[in-house]
Amino acid sequence: MIKFENVTKTYNKSVRALDDVSFHVNGGEIVGFIGPNGSGKTTTMKLLTGIIRPDSGKIKINGFDIKEDPIKVKESIGYIADSPDMFLRLKGNEFLELIADIYRVPTEVRQERVESLGEKFGLTDALGSPMMSYSHGMRQKMMVIAALLHKPPVWILDEPMIGLDPKSAFELKQLMRDHAKEGNAVFFSTHVLEVAEKLCDRVVIIKKGHILYSGTLEELEKQNKNDSLENIFLELTEK
Repeated sequence: MIKFENVTKTYNKSVRALDDVSFHVNGGEIVGFIGPNGSGKTTTMKLLTGIIRPDSGKIKINGFDIKEDPIKVKESIGYIADSPDMFLRLKGNEFLELIADIYRVPTEVRQERVESLGEKFGLTDALGSPMMSYSHGMRQKMMVIAALLHKPPVWILDEPMIGLDPKSAFELKQLMRDHAKEGNAVFFSTHVLEVAEKLCDRVVIIKKGHILYSGTLEELEKQNKNDSLENIFLELTEK
């Protein structure tokens, strides 16, 4: 459902954030994207969502080429950015109405989804208040609800657990599992290796714009004498 093929991205004509990077995410998979700070993770996320454009290479999501069918790609994805601080002057319910309008979620459907997700993440009582008054964790929950509101087949999540309380993090992880079981794709970045170990079918490890590893955790551990993901990650990224 995600095909990222031979993608290169350079900033200011000199800083190469990604260098001929390729990976894929199939339907029914949860794939973790891990790497040190400055390795190219957020650049990759922004390329996948069409926020920025690659210098070269191809990106396809749900069968649509991001250059040829950018609207179809955006309709196919739910995106959680690395910062939840946006649209803060809107009330929570106003923000969700805006998102529902953008994705053309039918009126009779949106209310049920807002109520269900609001209850799941403990935000029901706060939806009538401006998001400016929300804590960081509450804003993060709003971004999660907004990303899932139109039930997209592909989830692209940039550090989605940051700021979530344990219950909300548990609920999100369960939603990710359920989404993949229905044949959809989840691609998420994280610095919490324990989450990647417990949640992912495969991992992609990146450093300085180059893929160091793409495959299952079992294969990675066998290649490294069944060591922990933490030790393997540190060894790979510190070489």
